[in-house]
Amino acid sequence: MKAAIYCRLSEEDQNKKKEETDSESIQNQKSMLIQYALDRRWDVCHIYSDDDYAGADRNRPAFNQLLADAEARNFDIVLCKTQSRFTREIELVEKYLHYLFPLWGIRFVSTVDNADTSNKGNKKSRQINGLVNEWYIEDLSDNIKATLTNKRQRGLHIGAFALYGYLKDPERKGHLVIDEEAAEIVREVFLLFSGGYGKAAIARTLNERSIPNPTEYKRRKNLRYKLPKSKNSTLWWYYTVDSMLRNEMYIGNMVQGKYASVSYKTKENKPRPKEQWIRVEGTHEPIIDSALWTKVQLLLKQKARPWKAGKVGLFTGKAKCINCGGPTRTCKSHGYHYLKCSIRHTAKEMCEGAFISVRALEAVVLAELRKLNTSSLDKDALEQQVVFHTEVDETIARKHEEIQAYGKKIDEYSKGIKDLYMDKVKGIITESDFLAFSRDFSVDKKRLERLIMEVQGEVQILEQKKQVRCNRRELIEAHINIEQLEKTHIDVLIEKICIGKRNKETGEHPIEIYWNF
Repeated sequence: MKAAIYCRLSEEDQNKKKEETDSESIQNQKSMLIQYALDRRWDVCHIYSDDDYAGADRNRPAFNQLLADAEARNFDIVLCKTQSRFTREIELVEKYLHYLFPLWGIRFVSTVDNADTSNKGNKKSRQINGLVNEWYIEDLSDNIKATLTNKRQRGLHIGAFALYGYLKDPERKGHLVIDEEAAEIVREVFLLFSGGYGKAAIARTLNERSIPNPTEYKRRKNLRYKLPKSKNSTLWWYYTVDSMLRNEMYIGNMVQGKYASVSYKTKENKPRPKEQWIRVEGTHEPIIDSALWTKVQLLLKQKARPWKAGKVGLFTGKAKCINCGGPTRTCKSHGYHYLKCSIRHTAKEMCEGAFISVRALEAVVLAELRKLNTSSLDKDALEQQVVFHTEVDETIARKHEEIQAYGKKIDEYSKGIKDLYMDKVKGIITESDFLAFSRDFSVDKKRLERLIMEVQGEVQILEQKKQVRCNRRELIEAHINIEQLEKTHIDVLIEKICIGKRNKETGEHPIEIYWNF
């Protein structure tokens, strides 16, 4: 029998001598499990190890590799110290231990809590262990949230990164002190804006003086910083300046809790309404005085223009620079609106730029749409050339598997409640234990029913996307005869438009349209 060992440690171990080496706890797990396998004459074919990963983290690299190898039938047994080392989520317990592993011919064994999928008699104990582990991570998440909320309400800074212009106080935890070098740039930004400079002009000025943006500044100073999404991470941008001018922390107020986690099972966060932010005044020394702050906020309100559903926003989010791939921004000259490369606008040396009038681009898009209705385009042949993305089909198949797994678990919970009742009648468990377990089973059953509805909704959305691809001909025919472009047409028909700088000799703009069909 081939056995694969899986080890996991969720917290940083104090006995860890080097960052790149396993903690002693992981080493102990390996030694114990290897001996366990040898005693049973199992051949240990591979050891998978995740150090410093939580049991609810589904992105554990070794864990996911283990699952892939299990599906490939590279071994016969998965061996862990405890079931919770494998996962603390009841959903994954049911999905893998009770559904996919048996389907793949994989046996799961944990030594300490005696979980063994070859023994049908301890399935209930595995499910109860899964529930207990699930409750543990949920309670732990609630406790951590409560602690962090309390700290925020007391005005303590709990973020991983200090705001640009500040440093974490080494002598007082949760307190910020001014970083004078960066604070000078913050003051300059506020003064320039109050003096009439626009946000893009301020960004361009700072870039021309080779002043590193907040992320690059922290990197050079060996301070903790958030990894940038843009490859041009050293530059100042319009939105960087805008965010700085609106940040109340620069007048000494601590503002936190702008985002909240979607669930304790995921690291994904979502924005919270502004009225739910936790705001505490006077927690640290201000960089900007109240008079300058008030003036800047009034100017921001005066310059803010409401959204206009016209030509200005027609290509918003769709038009890109053909040279650098960056987004375009709208400008106005002599009564006409134009699109130009935002990177070129703030840092001339980074890109040769792109520039076209909104009216000219609209005409090009309309002309291309009309071409789709000409005899040069065989609609039937076009329809036959549709390539369905296998990824979408695979995702739908996985979603259906999830629905089946959830349905199976619901059936097992229903049976579990009946079995518990029989155990109560026989006197195996007490009335209070029966009520406690049956209540928890009922709660999880309802939760799984909600999950099924959510996954069914996701499947419906994916099917709709497939249908759009399938109905390519109908989609084209519904839009080819339009006389005037609207934002809805652009959103439905076009993935993106890449535009370049006008050729001086031919007078033409390089334009690439990527259709959604």
